[in-house]
Amino acid sequence: MMKHFLLPWLPAVLLCAACSPESSIDRLCRRLFPEGEPGAAVLVLKGDHVLFDKGYGLADLQTRAPIDGNTSFNIASVSKQFTAVAVLQLAGQGAIDLDDSIAEYFPELQKDFWKEVRIKHLLSHSSGVPDARDYLSREQKILGDEDLALEYLPHLDSLRFAPGTAYEYMNPTYVLLGRLVERVSGEPFEAYVRTHIFAPAGMERTVYFDRDHQERIPAMAHGYGRDDADAAWQEYDFGEETFFATRPDGGIYTSTHEFVLWEKALRNGTVLEPERLAEAMHPHTLVSGSPWSDYQNRPGTWYGYGWFVEPATADTPLRIYHTGDNGGFKILAARIPDKELLILVFANRSDWDRYDLLLQIEKAVR
Repeated sequence: MMKHFLLPWLPAVLLCAACSPESSIDRLCRRLFPEGEPGAAVLVLKGDHVLFDKGYGLADLQTRAPIDGNTSFNIASVSKQFTAVAVLQLAGQGAIDLDDSIAEYFPELQKDFWKEVRIKHLLSHSSGVPDARDYLSREQKILGDEDLALEYLPHLDSLRFAPGTAYEYMNPTYVLLGRLVERVSGEPFEAYVRTHIFAPAGMERTVYFDRDHQERIPAMAHGYGRDDADAAWQEYDFGEETFFATRPDGGIYTSTHEFVLWEKALRNGTVLEPERLAEAMHPHTLVSGSPWSDYQNRPGTWYGYGWFVEPATADTPLRIYHTGDNGGFKILAARIPDKELLILVFANRSDWDRYDLLLQIEKAVR
């Protein structure tokens, strides 16, 4: 198994007052994503204006295809916000209530504790459901689909903690939310999202990963990793990484250009009522200090429904974002509402500091 190797963080690039935001961001990214290597697509939207839009490095080391704003990356856990919106759409239609017990929709989950797990707990990573899939072989995990990801749930003996009382970042419970969408809507999950989310948003080139039809992914990037700074890059996506083929928790391939359409659809109320979107971006579960999960476990961090939330302080703006990590893909999609900013960094390498780059781009765009 390939080791994750992180290069030491490069010294911050000084941002002088005379430099334009575009040149400052470009200088930052050129240092992180050199030519001839895996790289990143970087886009900054301010209001309705695309302030910065540039690709760095290669999408595919074999074909030498360059990265640009149309390159499709696996956005990994950033996919969760699309699943959350699908669930919230059904709630807006009155088909479900977020306070409903998950046991109402999954009679195969018969243990009494399932009655206490609400839909809102799955959305906010506060269900207490543990990830107990350790008995699977690595080959099973690499080839694993949604059925395999959920197989252990009916046999679970107990919860990690009482629902709604703590944070533990969980992928299988978002897969379960995808099944909920299917059972309530009567449509296959992928078809539901394509019809009710991608199409209204105009996201014609955004697709879910299909291991049998990877050719359907337009301008597809591969993820890459290496054991150390001097080693050769190795492909690190489906076939090398586990549970790559599950969709509701992390299966979307899209580009920065397509993601701007998603942002505008959210802002305009095209795919979700504004009050429901506000509910999704409200801080529901405290992430900071959780003993159960270290994913994005930093000071002042909460989870909403499909988004991380950092409430504003005297020194920092409100940040609403999600990150994605799968194989060699490392993804950042962050909103700074007070500045009307959307900051996207879609990378097919993982040896860079995502949060530091976010802060420096924020600083550049004054």
